[in-house]
Amino acid sequence: MVKDKTLAVVIAFFIGGFGGHKFYLGNNLAGVLYLLFSWTLIPSLIAFFDFLGLLLMSEQAFHAQYNPGMLQQGGYLLRQAKDVTGAIEDLKRLYDMGAITAEEYEEKRQKLLREL
Repeated sequence: MVKDKTLAVVIAFFIGGFGGHKFYLGNNLAGVLYLLFSWTLIPSLIAFFDFLGLLLMSEQAFHAQYNPGMLQQGGYLLRQAKDVTGAIEDLKRLYDMGAITAEEYEEKRQKLLREL
């Protein structure tokens, strides 16, 4: 799942004290700790600084940290070449099994190649 910076910032602002942004960003252990200690208000203070950090973080830095399988290029998220190659191999298997037509295969293959 591709994580969105704007959504992470909003979650950190509104429910960061309960670890919502940590769960969203895939850091479940920290999310549980925020939730367990939320009654102390310390996680709320830390979440405010997390909010500021996320807000000031560049899109490229965010994607590099939280979407490691994606590359930022020209404003579009692109899959890495190995992911595209694997997807084309899967597509070819579907075509060989007769699950998709030649036209569908070629259309989807061209779309994947344009992502490179």
